This record gives sequence, structure tokens and C-alpha cells, in this order.
Amino acid sequence: MDAIRPPDLVLVHGAWHGGWCWSRVEPLLREAGRRVVAPTLTGLGDRAHLAGAQVTLGTHVQDVLAAIEAEEVADGFVLVGHSYGGNVVAGVADALRERIGHCVFLDAVVPPPGTTRWRWADFNSPEDRAARLATVAERGAGVALPPPAPAALGVSDPDDAAWVARRMRPMPLGTYLGAIELTRGGADGLPRTYVAAGDPPYAPMRPVVERVRGEPGWRLETIAAGHDMMVTAPRALAALLLSV
Repeated sequence: MDAIRPPDLVLVHGAWHGGWCWSRVEPLLREAGRRVVAPTLTGLGDRAHLAGAQVTLGTHVQDVLAAIEAEEVADGFVLVGHSYGGNVVAGVADALRERIGHCVFLDAVVPPPGTTRWRWADFNSPEDRAARLATVAERGAGVALPPPAPAALGVSDPDDAAWVARRMRPMPLGTYLGAIELTRGGADGLPRTYVAAGDPPYAPMRPVVERVRGEPGWRLETIAAGHDMMVTAPRALAALLLSV
């Protein structure tokens, strides 16, 4: 009798990052016999030359859908999204509900239950949204959200911080203001795990963690690492993803 194939993993990076951010986690997953697909979203990483006003959250959803199709990802796959990537996971899950085995939100944005239209900007309060747009105007040439310092993402080791800083790229403004339609519930009702950063906690995600804690249907886990846990705690993260 043939062995049951373990599910593929589709890893969606967060804002300012690229597929490069999984480079410490991917080998550990592959060594454990898992197939991994980790696309870089348009306008970031090695696709930074494609940045422009045409790039939106919807573009990034299409990026992941195209990667799943091109790589012939098997049904029942685990869909993982970090930070901003939670927005993308919601859109991909809306399109492929029947094919997804589990959604994992790594210290990530999660649209509230019942959401039918969603923007990354909707994650922020009006005051935080205004502050972000002011940063776009002042430091992003009016077209992009400039990357934060790695320390703000929980990366404290100087070598790690330099590695992350060299690779982060601005986020096209359309990814913040562009909306996607969630006509089939997004990830609502699918098997879901939320992984919170615990050391240090990432303040912008604390309201999401508390909301998820009170909603049915979630598995809630914490990793003793900062927000960029794939950089600072790859073994702990790999072990958790293999347990899903």
C-alpha cells in the first residue's frame, strides 16, 4: 500500500519581504519530506522591478493562485501567510476553499468574520491609516509604503537585521488601498491556526490575537520569537508547521 503523501505547503511572505525570507525554514521542511512553494509577490524581492501603481492586493492574490496552478500543488495543501500575507491568504482561500486543507496565519492580518470586501488599510484604525499615508507622502514618494527598521519586526541580532534590511523593498500603495472581494467567506470556516509572536509580541497584531482567541474554530499557538519568526526562530516555526 502506498504511503499517504503529506500535504504541500504554500508560504506567502509579508509586506516588504519576498520569498527569500523563508530561506531558513524551507530546507527544514524539505528535509522532513514536505514539498514547499514560496512565491515572491509582484513588486517585491526579486520582482521589485515590477513595482508600480498597477500592483494591488488583488495582484498578490493572483500571484499565489498562479503559483499554485503552475506548481500543480496537490489538493489538501497548507496555506501559510505571514503578517500582510494574511490578507493574501484570505483572497486565495476565497477562491480555492475546496482545495485547502488548513490555513496558517503567522502573526498575520485576519479579516473579521463575514467580511465581503477587504483592504489592507481596513486593518488599521483611522488614525493609524492617516499616519501610514503621511509616511507614503513624506518618505515613499507618494507611491509606496517604505519598509520599517528590522528591529520593529523583532529582529535584534545585528547580522540578521542587516540581512533583512538589505532585502526589504517598498510596498506599492495599491497593496494598501486596493480592495478584494470575498464572495465565499475567505478563510472563514476552514481549518485554521493562528501563530502569535510571543517574544516580543508584535503590538499591531495584538488586537487580532485577542479577537481570534474569542472566535470558535481556531487553533491558537505562540512562538517565543518576534514578528519575523521565520528569520529569528526557523526551527521552532518549521516544527510548528510540520505539526499542522
